[in-house]
Amino acid sequence: MRIASFNINGIKARLDNLTTWLEETRPDVVLLQEIKSVDENFPREPIESLGYNIETHGQKSFNGVAILSRYPIEDVVRGLPGDDDDPQARWIEATINTVRVCGLYLPNGNPVPGDKFDYKLAWMERLYARAQDLLATEEIALMAGDYNIIPQAEDVHDPDAWWGDALYRPESLAAFRKILNLGFTDAFRTRTAAPMNYTFWDFQAGAWPKNNGIRIDHFLLTPQAADRLNDCQIDRHMRGREKPSDHVPIWVELDIPA
Repeated sequence: MRIASFNINGIKARLDNLTTWLEETRPDVVLLQEIKSVDENFPREPIESLGYNIETHGQKSFNGVAILSRYPIEDVVRGLPGDDDDPQARWIEATINTVRVCGLYLPNGNPVPGDKFDYKLAWMERLYARAQDLLATEEIALMAGDYNIIPQAEDVHDPDAWWGDALYRPESLAAFRKILNLGFTDAFRTRTAAPMNYTFWDFQAGAWPKNNGIRIDHFLLTPQAADRLNDCQIDRHMRGREKPSDHVPIWVELDIPA
């Protein structure tokens, strides 16, 4: 069972890229971030025609997350628990073929200091609480998406240049490690410890041709999911296509019967 995560950076702007990639790779489940669309305007037909069921948690012009699945999508929850007044569409979860999949778009947090960074850390506290609850179920489960977190120096082209940014500063890293230390596995790092494996390259300053990237899109797996992990890879080539997102897909393959 292949499950992918892709910050699409605008579903309408990248629809052709998305559908071409779906046809080429045929993932079973895709978790999308930054769809930048309200639910009723999500372009369903071209994706449904490829055999996918769709659930969205949208927001006008900003944020927004979605699940695409070749399997039925069950028990959908929209919004990260812990703040019923949070207006930002950054979390969606569901059960698909025995796997609890949680798609997230964690706040960027810049500038620092400020309200946006405070919101990021508060959101991560809520994420920590949800992570605890997921582990308690002992289900096959994962939390995947754009975390806006650079976990370590190997995940950034120039650690000194990024140090102090909301994606790479002590408070952010401590909050991320607090979640990992509950017993989650960073799927990609089980495959390789090599540096320069990135999932994001800025549109500015020639970042892509210079390979000035960062790894901020992650799969965190519960022990039950980690035991079934066959592979985790980054579809780096997608960044070189016409009108790309600034992110590329990352995917895991789990040993789950069809």
